[in-house]
Amino acid sequence: MPALSGLSGLSAFPITPSDADGRVDAGALQRLLEPLVAAGVDSIGLLGSTGTYAYLSRDERRRAVAIAREAVGGRVPLLVGIGALRTDEAIRLAQDARAAGADAGLLAPVSYTPLTEAEVEAHFAAVAEAGGLPLVLYDNPATTHFRFTPALIGRLARRPGIVAAKCAAPAPADAAAGVAALQAAVPAGFPIGFSGDWNAIEALIAGGAAWYSVAGGLFPRTCRAIVRAVEAGDTDRARTLNAELEPLWTLFRTHSSLRVVYALADLMGLCRAEPPRPIRPLPPEVVAEIAATVRRMPLS
Repeated sequence: MPALSGLSGLSAFPITPSDADGRVDAGALQRLLEPLVAAGVDSIGLLGSTGTYAYLSRDERRRAVAIAREAVGGRVPLLVGIGALRTDEAIRLAQDARAAGADAGLLAPVSYTPLTEAEVEAHFAAVAEAGGLPLVLYDNPATTHFRFTPALIGRLARRPGIVAAKCAAPAPADAAAGVAALQAAVPAGFPIGFSGDWNAIEALIAGGAAWYSVAGGLFPRTCRAIVRAVEAGDTDRARTLNAELEPLWTLFRTHSSLRVVYALADLMGLCRAEPPRPIRPLPPEVVAEIAATVRRMPLS
């Protein structure tokens, strides 16, 4: 399989605005995507956890990819969440995403009954073989309650069709060791990127290939500047720029990044969508705190 672009640098993850019935708002999604393309992000992570993929029907997930493909017009690679409880459903979602124009699928081991390593390995192998879409392995234990070991990632990285990994960033003090352990487990050149915005920069500095960023979905130029500083070897500048975002990271840690970015999308006039129920919007006093905090920050 040829190398896939968009698996390094800044991958920006926007919300997926929809109405109370779960129907995607095409105009609002386009308004969220256009600044990402203009800012020159390296890829767009559509229907990630921030994109609330698990709350949308198959039809609406397919619509979202088609809307995004039309908006992006092939200028930026689209990584699309295809996670589902059932293997056969994840295969169908991968096929849908490919037909609608996705460049890669982002697959998390979604579960209700806790999964074993053998079950996760078989799930990924089946979707990679039958889905027809290059897969980015998505390790997000905060939502799936399954944690990949480096050894499991290493085995999956050697399977045809699995082309990259998106992992939760270690705590900064553990970044060098954590990244090194993952890189030692996978074939040379296999890209491992990181999410968890408040920890991701040290993982990038330690050799991570990509920052899969929630903040990048609203503030792509700010986040892109950090990534470019790391790529240029200017770690002091990257850390300085990241430190300027600490008030945002505090909001994310305190109120959850998902709820905060929904509030911000409204405050920025991009859309008025609410998160899917049963998730509730943040109360007015917290939204006021978010607005006041962001006004004082160098975000763009």
